[in-house]
Amino acid sequence: MAAAGGAVMSRHEQILILDPPIELKFKGPFTDVVTTNLKLRNPSDRRVCFKVKTTAPRRYCVRPNSGTIDPGSTVTVSVMLQPFEYDPSEKSKHKFMVQTIFAPSNIVDLEAVWKEAKPDDLMDSKLRCVFDMPPEHEKAVHDSNKMFSSMSGPKGGSASMDDTETRKLLEECKRLQSEMIKMSDENQALKDESFRLRKAVTEKSSKAMLREQGNTIPSLVVVIAAIFIGFFLGKFIL
Repeated sequence: MAAAGGAVMSRHEQILILDPPIELKFKGPFTDVVTTNLKLRNPSDRRVCFKVKTTAPRRYCVRPNSGTIDPGSTVTVSVMLQPFEYDPSEKSKHKFMVQTIFAPSNIVDLEAVWKEAKPDDLMDSKLRCVFDMPPEHEKAVHDSNKMFSSMSGPKGGSASMDDTETRKLLEECKRLQSEMIKMSDENQALKDESFRLRKAVTEKSSKAMLREQGNTIPSLVVVIAAIFIGFFLGKFIL
């Protein structure tokens, strides 16, 4: 996928409607592939060619990264962020650009359309990337980074650790970081399960109370009927 750095600025307003329109949010943890979707809607009465570019092509996988959109149709583009070591102090500078052009009536080769396109016919929209790490995960990353800094720093007047020892500490730090994030996820899952069980018990108790109330009403009716019958029979016999 081509980088977005050397793109020619367009002179036309973007014809497509982007959702989201300004930024792509990726929710951590980032120990695995994180996917976010970008919807491209064509509100016009003409077919539109599109191409998605990024300033960091090695960090993202985009499917589809180009194609055509029929009039009134929508295409969903999946943007997949590859796993990486998250640093809370580092802000993402990655950007995406959606470039478009009206498709010719006799389109055969999409690549040829882009090669023959005039700069004045191009339209584009830019989006920035945002990394959203949940607070509990960010704290785990911060603690592990702090621990690694204290372990790798020089102690007293001794010389700094050699490269082999540093690599071992870095690998151990990553392993501990992954375990802390995993434990945080498991803790959240246990909380959710506990809430679900409490809700189920409450609903079951409510249903049982309703059944008991329903059974009590017929019993009262029988007792009242027996009293009236006894009263009338006694009066008739006497």
